[in-house]
Amino acid sequence: MWGEMLASGLPEHVGDEEDLARFLTSTSYFSSTVAKPPGFLPPVNDPETSVFRHGSEPRAALWAIGEEHAAVGRTIHAAAIVKALDVRAAQLDVAVDEPPPRHAVIRGWPSDDDPELQKAKRKERAVLIASKAVLLRP
Repeated sequence: MWGEMLASGLPEHVGDEEDLARFLTSTSYFSSTVAKPPGFLPPVNDPETSVFRHGSEPRAALWAIGEEHAAVGRTIHAAAIVKALDVRAAQLDVAVDEPPPRHAVIRGWPSDDDPELQKAKRKERAVLIASKAVLLRP
């Protein structure tokens, strides 16, 4: 199963050492030097966070992916690059979600009947991921 290749040419399994790019469409998701935890949280009504399997180089290709597949009428202000291993260390998982090419999702976010408790648990994991992220600006 892990030997299968996707249309994008990437393997079906996201390896621990793979770089993931989280495109940041809000300036509140980063400071001048670091990605902030809210940038990694899934949207309110979605259990998954969208990422792309791409590292910091080549930068032109990274921004092209963002503009083509992640912007969707929004401006991409930055990208946070994190290893899949760091996502898994935060007790979450990374799974392939193509199309579009190279797309993956961070899943396994805690869900709880108590909205405040759920928010706290999710933020705790997002803090762990953000602490490992490298911020890139266009």
